Amino acid sequence: MQRNAQELTDERWGLLYCPKKGIHESSRRWERLKRTLEERGVRYDFVQSESSDSVERLMTMLLHNGYTTIVIVGGDSALNDAVNCLMREERQVREKVALGLIPNGVLNDFAHYWGFDEKNDAQTVDWLINHRVRKIDLGCISYDSKNDGHVNRYFLNCVNIGLTADIMHLRRQARKVLGSSHLAFLSSLVLMIFHPHVYKMRLKVNYEEIDRSVMTVCIGNARGYGQTPSAVPYSGLLDVSVVYNPRVRQFLEGLWLLFTGRFLNHRSVHPYRTRELSCESSKAHVGIDGRLAEHPAGEYHIRIEPEVINFLIPK
Repeated sequence: MQRNAQELTDERWGLLYCPKKGIHESSRRWERLKRTLEERGVRYDFVQSESSDSVERLMTMLLHNGYTTIVIVGGDSALNDAVNCLMREERQVREKVALGLIPNGVLNDFAHYWGFDEKNDAQTVDWLINHRVRKIDLGCISYDSKNDGHVNRYFLNCVNIGLTADIMHLRRQARKVLGSSHLAFLSSLVLMIFHPHVYKMRLKVNYEEIDRSVMTVCIGNARGYGQTPSAVPYSGLLDVSVVYNPRVRQFLEGLWLLFTGRFLNHRSVHPYRTRELSCESSKAHVGIDGRLAEHPAGEYHIRIEPEVINFLIPK
C-alpha cells in the first residue's frame, strides 16, 4: 500500500543543522552526530543553515512540508530563530509540532537547563528518540525599532538589558577582530570589569516602579545565563533580576557568585517574579537569547506566554 507524504514526514525528523564558525570544525561535528544518528536508526531529512535568516527560511520550509518532529542542532540564538518562526504559524500547526534540540552553540544555556550536553550526542539522541513532550512557556518582548517598526520577539531563555547585553555587543565587535568566539567573550568580559556601565532606567514590575541607575536587568524564562537561577520555563511566570551599581570589589564578588550558581545572594541583586513588566532606557543595549536586538527605541513591554511550544525533554 502506497503511503502519502504526510505519513512519511510524521515518521522522519526534520533536522536543521546550524554550524559554528569554522568549516573544518563544523564538518567534524556533523560527522560525529551523523554516526550517532545512523547507529540508532534515526530517519531524518537534513538541511543546513548559513545565517540567522536562513534558519527562519529553512524552519518555514520544514513546517510547510509537514514535519512534526523538528530538531535544531544549534545554540540559544538558533533555537530562538526557530521558535520565532514557529510562533508565526497558526495555532493548529504549532500544536502538531514537537521541537527538539541538540546543543551546538557557544553557551547552550537553554540546553544545559534540561541537562543536554554538547559532548554527549548519544545521550541526547536517545532522549529525543523517547519523544517525551512537555509544553513550555515563552517570554515575549514588544518594542518599537528605529528600522523595523513595532517588533514582537519571543524568547526561551532570557532578555538582558544593560551590562550583559553590552558584553554581547563587545563580544560581537571583538569576534570580528579575534575570530574566536571564546576569546571574544573573555576579552569583552575583561573590558567590562574595568569599565562597568550604569544606565538610567524606569522599570515597572508588579506594583513597584523603579526609577534609578541600574547596571543590568535579566528577565528569565529559564536560568538566564545564571542571572535568574530559580526560573523554570513552565511556571507561567518570569523571573527578574535587577542589579544596581556595585563597587568594583562587589562586581568581582558578583561574578564569582554568578559562576557558582549563587547570583541572587549578592547584595546588589534585587529579584522579582511576575507575568509582565515594562522597562525604558534610552541608551542600554538589549539582548534576546544571546543576540542583540536591532535598534530598539522607547519602552519595552515583556510578558509570559504560558505553554505555547511542544518541547522534547529528557527521560
